[in-house]
Amino acid sequence: MADGEVTTPADVGAETDKSPAAVEEASARRRGAGPKRGDGAEVSNLDIVRHHFELAADRLALADDVRVVFWTPYREVTVQIPVKLSDGRTHVFSGYRIQHNGARGPYKGGIRFHPEVDVDEVRALASLMTWKTAVANVPFGGAKGGVNCPGDLEPSELQEIARSFMDKIEKVLGPNRDIPAPDVNTNAQVMAWLMDEYGKLHGHTPAIVTGKPIALEGSYGREAATGRGCVYMFREAAPHLGVSPADTTFVVQGYGNVGSWAARIMQQLGARMVAVSDANGAIRSDQGIDASKLQEYLSAGGTITDFDGAEEIDPDDLVAVPCDVFIPAALGGMINEHNAERMRCKVIVEGANSPTTPAADRILRDQDVYIIPDVMANAGGVVVSYFEWAQNLQHFRWDEREVNDKLGTVMRRAYREVSGRAREEGIDLRQAAYLVGIERVVEASRTRGYI
Repeated sequence: MADGEVTTPADVGAETDKSPAAVEEASARRRGAGPKRGDGAEVSNLDIVRHHFELAADRLALADDVRVVFWTPYREVTVQIPVKLSDGRTHVFSGYRIQHNGARGPYKGGIRFHPEVDVDEVRALASLMTWKTAVANVPFGGAKGGVNCPGDLEPSELQEIARSFMDKIEKVLGPNRDIPAPDVNTNAQVMAWLMDEYGKLHGHTPAIVTGKPIALEGSYGREAATGRGCVYMFREAAPHLGVSPADTTFVVQGYGNVGSWAARIMQQLGARMVAVSDANGAIRSDQGIDASKLQEYLSAGGTITDFDGAEEIDPDDLVAVPCDVFIPAALGGMINEHNAERMRCKVIVEGANSPTTPAADRILRDQDVYIIPDVMANAGGVVVSYFEWAQNLQHFRWDEREVNDKLGTVMRRAYREVSGRAREEGIDLRQAAYLVGIERVVEASRTRGYI
């Protein structure tokens, strides 16, 4: 189904069989064609999020007009960012800020710098943020932003892009309107540039972005928050799965901020990392790879495939390494119908957004793999962003232990609420999380009088 296409009233809510299989079939029918196992189709992030939205909307029997309200974004901004780079040429990048739904509070979502950023990807991630903030039950709506530039530019070039982007979109931002955060290829330094540029027009406003450096009223614990939240989710699930964290082996796909922090915190529990990858390659060691030493090595400029004590493997073979827990923390669609059957793990904790396609979901369900989905697993970042925002509004700072304790409370609560819903309805965690998130957004919208 194309964006904004309205389903017919006869289709919406007409099914009486609410079994997972029947609902999934109805959703695929409604979209005209769902991603099916073995069809060889590549699936975009937008396709993935739309698929899960439709499944939940079918179970909730949302009317066709209401569906359009909750799927289509409230506002989309596209801007031109011309920048002269070190090659002497002026490159014209496209920047996007998409505000999906603000019924539950100000818009919240990261900004990524990546050459594959386009409007559909940002739409998908903005809608995912709407459901994610609702599942975590923090008072935000969902938004996302990005610029289709390389992430490995010179610092001066990245600064010029960041400042130009903020200058173009500042009219739709604000500490009570829309608060950006870091995402792929952006970090605390980029947030500092964005905050400073906004401050030139509006005065010192630290609550305009989160994920800032500590020196600029950033929050302790924010850098590790997404990875730490993934580990909290796993720890909450482990007793029900008969898994002991201290005896766990795990694999990390994507050793960036999320993956490296998840690995280091898993290691603190006694778990052993047996394989890992980043953009430069993949390595494996059944005896274990020291997550902290690997991070130090990479931070010093080393290449992952040259790390001592591990053997280089084909990145495509990473999914086939036997382990208890697999943590995808790279980009969307990395686990798909072409490699899902090769996976030899018990649990997947999704650190990335939309890393698993719907076709892979079905394959992994058949293999009894327990998936803790992105819409809840990687919510730790936005939870601590909420804490940072609250601290900034008061110009008051919590210590790191308090931040981590509060994060644990929120993540454990979210897991219990979603897993309880999954048990009640006989569905998996992903479907239950979407149900919980969408219900909360619908309730807020009805209370406001929007629908």
